[in-house]
Amino acid sequence: MELTKEMIANSFINGVDCSQIIMGEWADRLGMSKEDAIKVSSAFGGGLGVGETCGAIIGGMLVLGMKYGNTGENQQEQKDILNAKRAEFLEKFKKAHSHCSCRELLGLDFSKPEDVPKIFESGILFEACPRFVRTALDILDEMEN
Repeated sequence: MELTKEMIANSFINGVDCSQIIMGEWADRLGMSKEDAIKVSSAFGGGLGVGETCGAIIGGMLVLGMKYGNTGENQQEQKDILNAKRAEFLEKFKKAHSHCSCRELLGLDFSKPEDVPKIFESGILFEACPRFVRTALDILDEMEN
């Protein structure tokens, strides 16, 4: 079942962040438990909590790392594969949304105490962020095929 905007927004309301939604959706395909996938991606909400890289992008990068990443030294060929996948993902995300940082995407900054209530009160978290998550999931699905 495809996640809807409402399902994603409901996850936010219940304390699950962008990167966690993406990793949770990919857990089975990555050979991980959903619980471990959500836990390992739990520190990235709100653009690392400071408005930096969007959590949907970080979730995408975690998926790509698990799927294509190298596992140690002297694996340049594998690193090259991952780097190409990362570039492809970022290009597609930027084409869809122009930016990669949470602060630029939202126009508000999680690192500024005065912006945090605005993020929740304005509804932008529940309008814009589900689109970013859906875009990241769609890109990952497209890249897998």
